[in-house]
Formats: sequence, C-alpha cells, structure tokens
Amino acid sequence: MSDLSKLPPHFTWGVATAAYQIEGAAAEDGRKPSIWDTFSRVPGAVDNGDTGDVACDHYHRWPEDVELMRRLGVDAYRFSVAWPRVVPDGTGQVNPAGLAFYDRLVDALLAAEIRPLVTLYHWDLPQALQDRGGWPERATAEAFAEYAGLVASRLGDRVSDWVTVNEPLCVSWIGHLEGKMAPGDRDLTRAIATSHHVLLGHGLATAAIRASSPRPASVGIVLNPSPCEPASDRPEDVAAAVRADGHVNRWWLDPLYGRGYPADMIETYGVEPPVRPGDLECIATPTDFLGLNYYFRQVIVDDPEGPVPFARQIPVPGAVHTAMDWEVHPAGLEELLVSVHEKYAPNRIMVTESGSAWHDELTPEGTVEDKERTAHLEQHLEACAAAAARGVPIDGYFVWSLLDNFEWAYGYDKRFGLVHVDYPTQRRTMKASGLRYAELIREHQRLVGTPESSAPAV
Repeated sequence: MSDLSKLPPHFTWGVATAAYQIEGAAAEDGRKPSIWDTFSRVPGAVDNGDTGDVACDHYHRWPEDVELMRRLGVDAYRFSVAWPRVVPDGTGQVNPAGLAFYDRLVDALLAAEIRPLVTLYHWDLPQALQDRGGWPERATAEAFAEYAGLVASRLGDRVSDWVTVNEPLCVSWIGHLEGKMAPGDRDLTRAIATSHHVLLGHGLATAAIRASSPRPASVGIVLNPSPCEPASDRPEDVAAAVRADGHVNRWWLDPLYGRGYPADMIETYGVEPPVRPGDLECIATPTDFLGLNYYFRQVIVDDPEGPVPFARQIPVPGAVHTAMDWEVHPAGLEELLVSVHEKYAPNRIMVTESGSAWHDELTPEGTVEDKERTAHLEQHLEACAAAAARGVPIDGYFVWSLLDNFEWAYGYDKRFGLVHVDYPTQRRTMKASGLRYAELIREHQRLVGTPESSAPAV
C-alpha cells in the first residue's frame, strides 16, 4: 500500500484482545464467575457449547504472547481487565492475586516497550452483580466506578491510557434486547435502562480514574458505530435508515457529546431512559479520545413488523463477506471517521478494533497463508490514511485480534487472529497477515523518520 505517509508521525500501531476471550483460568486464583461463564453454559447459547474456561490460556502463557507482540513491533496493546478476577463479587473484597496478574502483565509490556491501553469493561460483569439486578440497576454503574478507581489506583503509576466501556451497544441491545449475548435478556425497558446505566457508569468511571490514578490519565470510551444507508430511495427505507442510525450511532454519541438522548429514538422506542438530575452532565464528561470499532456498514430497509427500530439490515449482492458473513467495505471506515469527526469533533480518534474472520487453515509446512485477512488489513489502513488526509485526528489502529480466541456466541470456530492458536496444544503460529502487519509498521516508521522497533524481524 502507498498511503502510509498520510498517517501522522505519532500514529499508534496496536493489537487488541479481551479478558474472557483469551485468559482462561476461569476458576483460578480467586476469580469468580462472570455473566459469560453463566451464559456460555445455557444450552444453545454458544456454538458447539464452547466456553471461555481455557480459551487461549493467556493467564499462564502471557509471557509468550508479549513476546509475539514484541516481534510484531507494535507500539501498544489494548487488553481488558476482568472485573470478576479483581473484585470477584463486583463490590467489596478485592482479590490480590487478580491484581497481581495485571501488575505482571503491565510490567512485562513496559519492559518490551509496548504501551498498555487498559479496557475496564469488556462485557464480563461479575455474576454476583447480575444476581443483584445487573446493568438495568443504577447500583451497577456506581459499582463500576468504584472498581475503575481501584484498578486505576493500582496500575495508574504505569498505565496512562484507559478505556471505560467497550461497545455499550452490544452490552445493551445484543445482551438485553436481542438476547444473543450475556446475560441473554430480551426486554426493551431493561435494555433502555441498561444503555443509560452503562453510559452513566462510563461518566462516573472517567471521574474515578482521573481522581485515583497516580499519574495523569488519558480516558476514553469505545463505540462500534456503522454507516447506515437506505437500500433504496423509497421514503420508507430512507426513514428506516435514519432510525437505524439512531439505534446504532446517535443513541450513544449524542449523550456522550452533550446532546442528550435523541428525541426521535425515545419516540421510536416508546420508553424513556431512567435519567436523574445530573446524569446527562456526567455522561458528557469530556474524554481525551474516542475509540471506534469498525466491522461493517449497514444497508437498511423498512421493517414495520420487525423489532425496534423497525429497520432491517440486508445483504449486499456480489459483495465479499467474511466468515462472520459481514460485508467487507473499507470505504465505510473512512466515511465513519469523517462523519464522527465532522459531527462530534472528538479531540482524538483511535480505531480500537478492526479485523476479519476467515476460514484459516495450517498448511503442511505449518504456516497460515491468510491472504483475505492481509488484504482486509491493508484496505482498512488505507481508509485510515484517507481519513487522516481529510483532517480526521486519527491517532492509532488496533487490529482485532492478536490471537484467535473465544468469539463470544460463535465459540472457537471464527478466527480473527494475526496469530493462529491450535486450541488442543495452545501452539501459536504467526499468520501471513501478522507478518504483513509487522512490515507495515516498519514501513511507516521509515517514512516518518521515527526509530524502528528493536524487535527482531518476524
């Protein structure tokens, strides 16, 4: 690719993971169950009956995984802290062994000259909190802030970069409205309450991190927006695309940037979020950056008989689709970055997840020649460069994911990693896409004149 020079000199090259998807050790060293431990045991909830009990065994194999990142030459690693590992009951007693694990990981990353970007909530709510009502209850937002301050006070002498919540849309709509993710709820009123309390938790946690961290903290939230386009110029489809945009994008971005919840969506839902005085100001607490996860656009038709928002995504004929059956549409990333920049003007934007699942196979020589993922990676980095050329303050790109892992309700069949994991043996193999990512990192370093990583060539 030829556009790397358009990326800023300070551009952060990273990889991302999440605790429940890679750590394993689900019942070791004081960790108690999360809602995903519970949900994955519901018959039919997860493909093949898979669970995160072992996953990539990162809890024991993290030194090897840090070395893989060092070989890639990445600047930063976005990972999540497991709330039930650190505060097993959600509130109250802290688990020293859980905090010690993240101490070791952070120290090893810094020794490898890799900056930690810590996500505090990537969906693994302690089951004990769920038993007390979960995210539909305001108390969970308050418990989250307490936990966030605790972790920041422990790791904040070495960690500067924090994400409060990953993808509140998935927590709220997929977990509490559609029932396809933990905790498997299907209730609009509870989903609306969840959406408000997750955003409130973000605002409360932002203040807690800044108050508790021993060093200045850079704090943001991660959303997963999608461009929403009408499938035709029919007025019904155009209106449906507006509703889809409200459901997927504006419901989250508007309150975060001081505009409150969109009135048209409250009318569509027929449910008011449980806002108390001061909540909207708390949610709109200024952040230092916005993280965007991008996987696909949405082409929308009107669906008056369907669930809210009465809009349905349809497949695009002739398009390339990943193993997740998601359309490959890199232009959507450029469009999204430009649109969010123009409408909301975040200080900085990072692409905190971008990646693709394919049907990877090891060759007889023991390699993975994942040409589709390599092309996907190059195309989406070109979209970032094009957005930067249009004035978007894009600050980094994190590939999802470092490792093949437990892909939530899809289990282990869907592989997103730059590194192949053979689950029975836990053997790691760098894929061709990982080798290419390392090349792109070094190429950008040469173009902008920054010192190249001391990592050995992969």
